[in-house]
Amino acid sequence: MVAKKKAVTSKATAKKKTVAKKKTVTKAAPKKATAGKPVASKKAVSKKVVAKKTAPGKPVRKTTSQIGPVPGIAPYDEKKGEEYMNETQVSHFRDILLAWKYSLMEEVDRTVHHMQDDAANFPDPNDRATQESEFSMELRARDRERKLIKKIDESIRNLDNKEFGYCEACGVEIGIRRLEARPTATLCIDCKYLDEIREKQMG
Repeated sequence: MVAKKKAVTSKATAKKKTVAKKKTVTKAAPKKATAGKPVASKKAVSKKVVAKKTAPGKPVRKTTSQIGPVPGIAPYDEKKGEEYMNETQVSHFRDILLAWKYSLMEEVDRTVHHMQDDAANFPDPNDRATQESEFSMELRARDRERKLIKKIDESIRNLDNKEFGYCEACGVEIGIRRLEARPTATLCIDCKYLDEIREKQMG
């Protein structure tokens, strides 16, 4: 009986040893070193890339080929301490206004030619009604553009009279960036906001 118990216990200890060996084998093997160089983490690599893109002392500047409604004209590079509405700024806004005016005039001419070419007497009344509604929409759009051309002409006259770029209500500077976004602006942001509130109250 004692011999049998010893045999059972020896078998149990042998099983425990084999299980322990299996557990030690299944442990994750350490990563191989790549030719003596430590493997950099993804975060460290991304930080290096960002550091290269934004080098110290060199601010990242966004370039665009369009400002406001006029494509192809770069934004004005405002220098520190320069006089507001100097000759360079005046010529910059004159170029914007003239380019905008010519593009609107071309659009008006294109609409006139399009209406002349596409005008037809359709026998079907539904087709005639569709054509008339399209023409009326185009004419409304061109009418808005004609009014806008008048505003552009007024802005060009203000440039000539050295009155461009100043708020008509309070007389403060409207600002380069606001004028680039809306070259025909005659009010500063604060006065325009108050004007819109008054319009809502009146309406």
